[in-house]
Amino acid sequence: MKTISQVVEIIVKERPFLVELLTEGLVNLSSLARHLKEDVEKELQKEVQVGAIVMSLKRLVPSLEMKQKQHVKNILSSVDDIILRSKLSDYSFKNSDSLMKSQIELMNCIGSDNEIFYTIVQGVYEINIVISSVYDSKVKAIFENENLVTQKDHLSSITLKLPQGNIKQPGLYYFILKELAWEGINIVEVISTSNEFTIVVEDDDIEKAFLLLKRMK
Repeated sequence: MKTISQVVEIIVKERPFLVELLTEGLVNLSSLARHLKEDVEKELQKEVQVGAIVMSLKRLVPSLEMKQKQHVKNILSSVDDIILRSKLSDYSFKNSDSLMKSQIELMNCIGSDNEIFYTIVQGVYEINIVISSVYDSKVKAIFENENLVTQKDHLSSITLKLPQGNIKQPGLYYFILKELAWEGINIVEVISTSNEFTIVVEDDDIEKAFLLLKRMK
């Protein structure tokens, strides 16, 4: 049979944001205990005192702090490479019947040019293109009949090459994005694959963002 402490730990670990608040000491334990009381009682099928939940949280915090920071630190310290790219542009277009044809034309135009940065993200209502600014005139020509939603220039990107298994670490992206947000760095786009994590920022923020990520590593 599960104990109160075990149930509290399970509930907390299912919520990465809550883990962060607890480890940073930013949440009132009594208020949180009252908030968790119904879930704990539902799991244990019996009434539980708020004080018992508070005590469980107090015992849990040191363990959470050590495990959360150590796991994230281990992943970031294993980052193989940090890649910077500058002179980027960001486009968003509304989806249309002709959009796929325009995308194919752009890809054919790029061909095997390995010197440029290029990503396309297909959304439900829009597509987003981040591309080296040297291709601005070609993008505008190819997509001239499409509905342009936004365009941003003077951008740079930072790509982290993450180790295998990073996708199993809850809160990894949140940890990175939180640190950038606390430093007042505005993120224009976030692009990810299984083992790569890329942020696109304004040129004015690239040096600050790079130094922060390097320090985290």
